[in-house]
Amino acid sequence: MYPHILHSINLFGLNLKSYIKMEEKTKMVLGRKNYIFIIIGCLVVLLGFILMSGGGSEDPNVFNEEELFSFRRITLAPFLVMSGYGFVLFGIMKKQ
Repeated sequence: MYPHILHSINLFGLNLKSYIKMEEKTKMVLGRKNYIFIIIGCLVVLLGFILMSGGGSEDPNVFNEEELFSFRRITLAPFLVMSGYGFVLFGIMKKQ
């Protein structure tokens, strides 16, 4: 467009030149794929913490070692939590 025309066109009380500058300022910092990775990472972290929970006993005098130190709570859940944090970090660091 011609620069002298930009000053004369008004759009909702703003001239077109300032409207274009305002549009450039309101762009999202991260792209859509970045936010998808961040959301997936948060869900994986949440799943890891859900899998880590439990293992208690109804009777406080009974200690159930097999339930507390199971593969799910000792290995799988922490792996999911760390993987989820990795997804979140990847989603933040990935270029658009």
